[in-house]
Amino acid sequence: MIVKAVLSDANKLTEIAINSKAFWGYSDELIESWREDLTVTPKMFQDFNIYKYIVDTEIAGFYILYRANIRTSFLEFLFVSPKFINQGIGKQLLDHAIKYCIGGSSAILNVLSDPNAEAFYAKHGFKVIGRRESSIKGRLLPEMELEFPENM
Repeated sequence: MIVKAVLSDANKLTEIAINSKAFWGYSDELIESWREDLTVTPKMFQDFNIYKYIVDTEIAGFYILYRANIRTSFLEFLFVSPKFINQGIGKQLLDHAIKYCIGGSSAILNVLSDPNAEAFYAKHGFKVIGRRESSIKGRLLPEMELEFPENM
């Protein structure tokens, strides 16, 4: 079940983001250097739309969506707890975010993807529109977008 997250979820969402990132084999040192970027803050609950996926009573994953302008929304975070990876939860969260965007008349959903997630987004119709250097020298992050047909 996907429901709106609440401020009291912030620490658990941060923990999921950090553990999900670590799942891909990044060093503890790198994960620690990204801790601030992966922290879900109280301000995010004011500025962004945050939805969580619940399994029984446990938060299994979440996404954070930001409406940048009249045409474009940004998927800031989409993370699934490692114990729930490969169970279709990421796809369900992404589908929910896409429906939310379409319902709000966004024309484009943009994501700055982790290289490990590029294939996931590509499988769901996202196209690479550029690559940005990350904080790790020589590591490029795919900037991807999904454009919604006008008649959806």
